[in-house]
This record gives sequence, structure tokens and C-alpha cells, in this order.
Amino acid sequence: RRLAAKPATTLLDVFRQHVRLRPRHPLLLFQEQVLTFEDAERLSNRAAWALRRHAGLRGGGQTVAVFLPNEPAYLWTWLALAKLGCAMACLNCNVRGRALRHALEAAEATVMLASPGERGQWGFGVTKATVMLASPGERGQR
Repeated sequence: RRLAAKPATTLLDVFRQHVRLRPRHPLLLFQEQVLTFEDAERLSNRAAWALRRHAGLRGGGQTVAVFLPNEPAYLWTWLALAKLGCAMACLNCNVRGRALRHALEAAEATVMLASPGERGQWGFGVTKATVMLASPGERGQR
């Protein structure tokens, strides 16, 4: 029924509804860290602002390659890209070499997002920019 609605209800719509109804409820437990819906909303808004300002993302069919490990930053990155209207090409962070090159070329991404540990490992593929994302605890390590 939700998909038949005009416009269709998206996961972003459902997330925003949860933010409104239960902002302080836990959304994600990662190791010892608990993120609430409100936390994810704030972090994804910050990420969307930074991606718009520093990577020039405006949505409208832009594809962004995301090369992040399974960590909380993946969630708010996905939400930020959804808020900007960008398609997300999810790249397996364990893939390297020809397989990674193929995935990047197939995605036709203009921007690649990667964690700081992946800095400078490619030299091919993304033509516009590579934006490095840090989790809140990594800011002082850069």
C-alpha cells in the first residue's frame, strides 16, 4: 500500500516519522555506543550540509560511491545522501584491485566517500572529489 501511494513512502519518510515520534529512542547500538533517532538526524543533517558545501552535491541524479566499513557513519551517510536526493553506490570495503575498479566504473559516481583509513589507495575512478568522513571519535586523529 505504501508503494502505491502517490508519492510513495520512502525509508527516509519512515525515518523522519520516527524522529518526530520518538527522538530519544535508541536506533543503533555499535559496540558501546548508542545512537538515538535524534542523533542520527543531527549527524545526517551535518553530513548533508558538508557534502553539499564541500563536495558540491545537489542531488538530481548524482551518484555517490560509498566505500565505508560497517560503522555508524554508514547510516548517517546514507541518510544524508537520501536527503540530498543522490543515488548511493554501495561498495564492499573489502574489495580491492580490478573488482573495485569495475565497481567504481559501473557506478559512474562523481564523488566517492571513504573512511580516513582508505586515504590514497586508488588513483582511479572518481573524477570530481574524494571526501573523507570521520566518525565523531576520530576527529582528533586526523
